[in-house]
Amino acid sequence: MAEKILIVDDEKPIVDSIKYTLYKEGYDVVVSYDGEDALEKVRKENPDLIILDIMLPKLSGLEVCRIIRRTSNVPIIMLTARGEDMDRVVGLELGADDYVSKPFSMRELVARIKAVLRRAKMSVSTEAKTKEKLEFGDVVIDVKGRIVLKRGIPVDLSPKEFDLLVTLAENEGRVMSREYLLNHIWGDDFYGDDRTVDVHIRWLREKLEDDPSNPDHIQTVRGIGYILRT
Repeated sequence: MAEKILIVDDEKPIVDSIKYTLYKEGYDVVVSYDGEDALEKVRKENPDLIILDIMLPKLSGLEVCRIIRRTSNVPIIMLTARGEDMDRVVGLELGADDYVSKPFSMRELVARIKAVLRRAKMSVSTEAKTKEKLEFGDVVIDVKGRIVLKRGIPVDLSPKEFDLLVTLAENEGRVMSREYLLNHIWGDDFYGDDRTVDVHIRWLREKLEDDPSNPDHIQTVRGIGYILRT
């Protein structure tokens, strides 16, 4: 069965061009032209991946991404205007898996789609092999349920924050390099840099450590990366 991709953009020529290219690649394609309709299409169509423009009528792409991430880990590729670095950072913070700057080549977009879908499949396969529950300090991680509790209270983590935490917890006591974490979680074809890992580590500490500036568990190994200690 063909994988289903939802294209969300209010520029019809762009939508038509992407749709035509993806049909030729063998994908099933659904389209939407505004943020509110996009959320309805996500609910009805259950796509395997979403291509989501940031500038949309009714609801922005960032708001759509934020709402989707409340209930779904469906892969999302954001479309951003060239040079809009802040939009990219916010999109990744909200849980987007990758971004493509306009204007873009269809070859680049298809390559990104295949890479993100491949990483999503690998993540599902890896989760099936992991322990169901991981613990350190007063934090409990329900791996399959993708739930984190601190002293019994749910902690709201983005998908990438959760994946980063699980990777550290599964390798408790081992130093994990920034390069490894970036490649393992974001994929070796992600176009970000090591600072992406540092930012997500900071967010994890703020949510899970009693004293984020002097963490007990998620610790920095200078010049290398990070380690989780129990």
